Amino acid sequence: MTMRPPRPAPAGDLRPAGRRRAAVPTGVLAALALAACTARPVLAPAPPAHVVHRSPAAGTARPAPPRPAADGAGTATSALRRLVDDGAPGAASLTTRAGASSAARFRAAGVADLHSGRRIGRQDHFRAGSLTKTLVATVILQLVAEGRLTLHDSAAAHLPPGLPTRGNGTGSDLRRVTVHQLLDHTSGLFNYTADPRLSRQLSGTGFSPHRYDSHTPGELLRIALDHPPVAAPGARYAYSNTNYLVLGLVIEAVTGHPYATEIRRRLLVPAGLGHTSFPGTDPALPEPHGRGYSRIGHRRVDATSLNPSRAGAAGEMVTTLGDLNRFFSALLGGKFLAPRQMAEIRSEKGTGGAYGLGLYATGLPCGVTVWGHDGDINGSFARTAGTADGRHVVSYRINTDHLADPAHGTDVLTAEFCPRRPGDRPGTGPPSRP
Repeated sequence: MTMRPPRPAPAGDLRPAGRRRAAVPTGVLAALALAACTARPVLAPAPPAHVVHRSPAAGTARPAPPRPAADGAGTATSALRRLVDDGAPGAASLTTRAGASSAARFRAAGVADLHSGRRIGRQDHFRAGSLTKTLVATVILQLVAEGRLTLHDSAAAHLPPGLPTRGNGTGSDLRRVTVHQLLDHTSGLFNYTADPRLSRQLSGTGFSPHRYDSHTPGELLRIALDHPPVAAPGARYAYSNTNYLVLGLVIEAVTGHPYATEIRRRLLVPAGLGHTSFPGTDPALPEPHGRGYSRIGHRRVDATSLNPSRAGAAGEMVTTLGDLNRFFSALLGGKFLAPRQMAEIRSEKGTGGAYGLGLYATGLPCGVTVWGHDGDINGSFARTAGTADGRHVVSYRINTDHLADPAHGTDVLTAEFCPRRPGDRPGTGPPSRP
């Protein structure tokens, strides 16, 4: 799930972290997803997480990150190195053009495993957090195109039987929230990952004893509805993982199948995304994979294994850089949605330019605008962005959930989409539009 804020985000969430329509200055951005304190899914009691202390004096052997060989694109490699210098154990990116994986460029810096010194591999699986949201939104818009629901329908009208639709005296009421407001985070629903008790279990000292806990969507929805809304429906943008938790339930009610089943049938199989999965309650990552690290106080904790049911449709997806590029190339290229729905998924009118219906735009310093999403969850942060036609796409990831300087993440995009010419200042390029 993405749990952090480049837009207004509640503490402990699974959201995108680094979106901006205007040119992004190379030194500031916001924190990672899910809100002020990126909340990620946690698991229940099981083998204790391996703890890696940050202090060299503590005897933690952090292998010196090997520098990648020159790849002919020093600025892109340098941007990844900056993420490692900021404290990420490892960073990697994959660039594709015109959907041609044969011409893809993979770069890596740092390590995938602090103990073995293993490097991040191109085929490594990782948790993608709120990048899940873009796939959920795509299926919802397909259902709209099929006439099976409308964007103006009430969320309560499309929920499986037995689920709550309003809180007990809190004012939260799904009958007043539309599908459109769920998609663009203007519902005002409280972000369930910001619940104080749950947030302590998702990260911080509660992580180890609760990392393998299982949670149902109905349970998480009740937690959200037990809080007053943060705004009236449609009043303003306020990122909330609850919105996409509900959208996953809407897909189930409308189709009769779990949201993950519909995503596989409608998106993964047609696009050949054979390395993307929705693990449910399975705490293990598919092979190959490296390790994922979270910071808890002054310690760095191995968070590779966890129960992702706390993320669900808001951020449980596991994938690879290659699959992310293939999906966004197909989506932006118009292969999944009709023109009307493509216009809707990109429309940020209801949020003042902060977020579309599962996508957001980022304006780069050279004038290029790219479209994509990001996501974080314990031990992992990833982001994908592409040109409007999907012919040029880059995904990058780090094996920790916190971007110490989000601007350095945007630098990865700038290096890819703003090619430098002799005389250009670093981080700039010819003004152009995708």
